[in-house]
Amino acid sequence: MVNVDSPAFHPDLTRARFMPGTSATRGNRRLLRAFTRIGRGRPPKGGELIDLSDGATVRVQRPTSADATDAGERRPAVLHLHGGGLIIGSATQGDPLCRRLADELGAVAASVDYRMPPEHPYPTPLDDAYAALQWLAAQPDVDPNRIAVIGESAGGGLAASVALLALDRGEIALAGQVLAYPMLDDRTDESAAAHPGMLRLWNGRSNRLGWGMYLGAGTNGPEATPLDSASLDRAVPARRADLSGLPPAWIGVGTLDLFHDEDLEYARRLTEAGVPCELHVIPGAYHGFDASEPKAAVSRDFVSRQIEALRQMLGETSE
Repeated sequence: MVNVDSPAFHPDLTRARFMPGTSATRGNRRLLRAFTRIGRGRPPKGGELIDLSDGATVRVQRPTSADATDAGERRPAVLHLHGGGLIIGSATQGDPLCRRLADELGAVAASVDYRMPPEHPYPTPLDDAYAALQWLAAQPDVDPNRIAVIGESAGGGLAASVALLALDRGEIALAGQVLAYPMLDDRTDESAAAHPGMLRLWNGRSNRLGWGMYLGAGTNGPEATPLDSASLDRAVPARRADLSGLPPAWIGVGTLDLFHDEDLEYARRLTEAGVPCELHVIPGAYHGFDASEPKAAVSRDFVSRQIEALRQMLGETSE
């Protein structure tokens, strides 16, 4: 067992010491973006590819079992937002999870291919995500009162922003938000890490790059953003002063993740605001560990906990 304060990697994560300290950098961002977006123009196996507008798309998967496809039945739904530090990645990353959500929860699962900076800074990615939520809520086989959002890393931050925007607009009452090591605060840098030398796949420098591009400052870092304080409060979940009224949340993060402290702080603030929030902290886990080592027991447990949280939020029962 790894102590929460220990710099040791979780024993299940045997590849951790071989992982790089970060992924996206100024030098490789374009190449990584091209690589991670392979296949985004094709629909998921057994699913649909929906064109929203202006280049944003949604990859949709529905239940396939006979008892889950009754005509006229309204089902719960889950909107997924992919990670990638706001600057790389695509909705294809969510295909396996969305298939599992459709099969295990009987839900309509949709992953958003939102447009990304620097070409499309805030508010475009958030607008795309919200447009996907509106589309999902309008589907004839979806119960608009049983929709949850889920996302990992940057997608977790966008999921939190979608929940805030839905609350502000009052059009769609989300049933819950599941945030896996979410990217919530543009002010986080390397100094936030308890053990900077143990960071994997995302570090302070990459965080500055991602937030800087999202907030319209390019490679100059988030502090150079042209956004005013009111816009920053809408763009960055951690800057939101009042979190009351949000749907129930589940937050999971590892102790060796750059986002550990900001995620715990957001969970604390949600609880203080009266929002039910379940926090799951994994000793010795690094950023994106479940995607890098999906067969590890700790990774399987991490994903299963997210699905169970969604099941509770959506009012589904286990078979």
